[in-house]
Amino acid sequence: MLSIICPIYNEEKHIAHCIESITRQDFPKDDMEVLFVDGMSTDHTREIIASYLPHCPWLRMLDNPHKIVPYAMNKGISEAKGDIVMRIDAHTFYEANYCSAIVKRLKELDAENVGCVCKTDVLNKNPKTLAIREVLSNKFGVGNSAFRTGIDSVREVDTVPFGCWPKRVFEKFGHYDVRLVRNQDIELNKRIIRGGGKIYIIPDTFCTYLARETFSDLAKNNFDNGKWNILTVFYTKQMNSLSLRHFIPLLFVLGLIVPALVGIFWHPALLLSSFVLLSYLLALGMISAKLAKQRNLSFFYILWGFITLHSSYGWGSLVGMLSLPFI
Repeated sequence: MLSIICPIYNEEKHIAHCIESITRQDFPKDDMEVLFVDGMSTDHTREIIASYLPHCPWLRMLDNPHKIVPYAMNKGISEAKGDIVMRIDAHTFYEANYCSAIVKRLKELDAENVGCVCKTDVLNKNPKTLAIREVLSNKFGVGNSAFRTGIDSVREVDTVPFGCWPKRVFEKFGHYDVRLVRNQDIELNKRIIRGGGKIYIIPDTFCTYLARETFSDLAKNNFDNGKWNILTVFYTKQMNSLSLRHFIPLLFVLGLIVPALVGIFWHPALLLSSFVLLSYLLALGMISAKLAKQRNLSFFYILWGFITLHSSYGWGSLVGMLSLPFI
């Protein structure tokens, strides 16, 4: 029995695409349940889900008055009837063999968690959104995460998107940390690894994540990601709750700000800040020009997409650091 849990809140733009992809799964529906755990949505999300209930008896909707993902996952886990638990995301749709391929590998590998590559796409395609998609699919934008950059063989990793676990994993390693608004999946996976568990990414299937489609939404999302990187370490008291790649944007922002502040009193320090900025813009310009030519996209949209992603992420981490004394 497979129990699929999907935390949701105000997902009226994406929820139908998600549900439709689940209905197309080749996994036996008699051996599957899907639990949409809703943070009391105020849009039409609940009505859209309700329209599927008469035709999909394997689908259920639960309430999550706490709104955030860890509470949703913990409630879903406690309600789950299956001996295998899978997390999905409403911003994402899934290949028809997604569930069957991951569950098969979970058993074959005797793993604590298995996931796959998560490709990035946009719902509405135009020059701006396609540039954002490219930025979120590029190593210079998102680092060296195997689940973003792609694989061609089974690989042991430190985290996967979403995840699929034997239910016994939560009895052994604990449930989701309800203090974490973001990074709760990564933190759980790090906890599993510290306890001797194995996490694998497989090439047999993939899912497609629908990204934010405006620069302002991209900035807001990554500001929150950056902020919660710092808060995750603070709450868990574990530096290895995350990976080095999560802190590179913070180092970049500090490399600009700290020499600039020192330069107020000692002018030569301004040279270091200028060097960091010019080196970044030069590298960014070359990468953006190459991508624009290869993909026939706007150079300026790609350039601004990278700048928005990196600066908002790094600035969020800095704000997170500055907020620690007040928590």
